[in-house]
Amino acid sequence: MSEHEPHILVVDDHRDIREQLARYLRKSGLRASVADSAAQARKFLKSAAVDLIVLDIMMPGEDGLSLCRSLVETGTVPVILLTAMAEDTDRIIGLEIGADDYVTKPFNPRELLARIRAVLRRAALVPRDRDPVDAETLTFAGWTLDVAKRLLTGEDGVAVPLSSGEFQLLVAFLKRPRMVLSRDQLLDLTSGRTPGVFDRSIDNQVSRLRRKIEPDPKTPELIKTVWGGGYTFTADVQDTAS
Repeated sequence: MSEHEPHILVVDDHRDIREQLARYLRKSGLRASVADSAAQARKFLKSAAVDLIVLDIMMPGEDGLSLCRSLVETGTVPVILLTAMAEDTDRIIGLEIGADDYVTKPFNPRELLARIRAVLRRAALVPRDRDPVDAETLTFAGWTLDVAKRLLTGEDGVAVPLSSGEFQLLVAFLKRPRMVLSRDQLLDLTSGRTPGVFDRSIDNQVSRLRRKIEPDPKTPELIKTVWGGGYTFTADVQDTAS
């Protein structure tokens, strides 16, 4: 298998689940590694590059939500959560803190593979010929987004971490200021209409993005909701690439 294929880390304390899923992913053309706990996952991430993490929420010791929150705050590795069928609260919290998607147990490996590929597309691990980004730096309302580095900084120079979904959503808005974009259009621009993509993820990502860039997220001024239409980005955007 080529070392250039996306590398997936499966984190689950149940050996049968993580090993069987890893074998399925390898047979499907991906590289896959496993970890049986959050601690082991943290250790693995220090020594290897990972493109996406499939993360069980319910684990002994540090749980998946805690690890997910840490990953979102410190980097841009996409996360797909594995949740128990009845744990609605954990699933919602996971999406709110920055998980890119979720799958409930027991899951169909083929569905999970489709979601993995969809999230990888959002993370730009495949060619982005659908919506190439020309500018290296975009500025708006005191913020600066270095597209190549995926680095968002405020006027104080402090960097604000973005998940892969938040980054793609922000780029979609910045390239189309003052345009009304429906949820379907935003899905097309950020995830590519893959069957099974969690459609409400757009609303969750907008909510998370507002908390990071709006002076008052409860009264948003940059990302406005257009009732019956979707969302529009209201600020002026400057392309400072040479």
